[in-house]
Amino acid sequence: MSEETVDVLEAPDDEIEVAPVPVRRDWSRIVGLGVVPAMIAIAVGAAGYLKWSIGETDSAETARIEAARAATDGTIAMLSYQPQTVEEALHSARDRMSGPFRDSYSELVDRTVIPGAREKKVSAVVDIPAAATISATAGEAEVLVFVNQTTTIGDGAPTSTASSVKVTLVRTDSEWLISDFTPV
Repeated sequence: MSEETVDVLEAPDDEIEVAPVPVRRDWSRIVGLGVVPAMIAIAVGAAGYLKWSIGETDSAETARIEAARAATDGTIAMLSYQPQTVEEALHSARDRMSGPFRDSYSELVDRTVIPGAREKKVSAVVDIPAAATISATAGEAEVLVFVNQTTTIGDGAPTSTASSVKVTLVRTDSEWLISDFTPV
């Protein structure tokens, strides 16, 4: 066997060149840890917004329907009476009102309508052929009510009148109350 000698030459540290190692990106990991959770968050946010939006639409539609019904029923209660039961009927109608309007209505019926209906034997019957909600939120609404009223004084012939009224309502607790009643 022969002995061979190998000379190893050492280079100074600053002369050694190191080739850059290519970095391999693991795209499946980036997608799995970044993009997928972001897409899930966007989808959950969109679903939440749609649910809220649909709920708001349902609330507004419910408010429109309930306010129109309250305006119609309240108008009939306020304007319909018989001479024998006028006080009971019109005082009962006050339960459908609120605020200063309730006070002014009470004063009008107590001072004028009730005494006049009893003295002259006045009866009034109201029919509402149509009502339309002008605007409605969760707490306030305006409704246009079309009123047909037939009034009879004593034994006289009935007189019919048609009119329209803008009824403003406010929501208190779970019911709509009339806060203003303006002929238009």
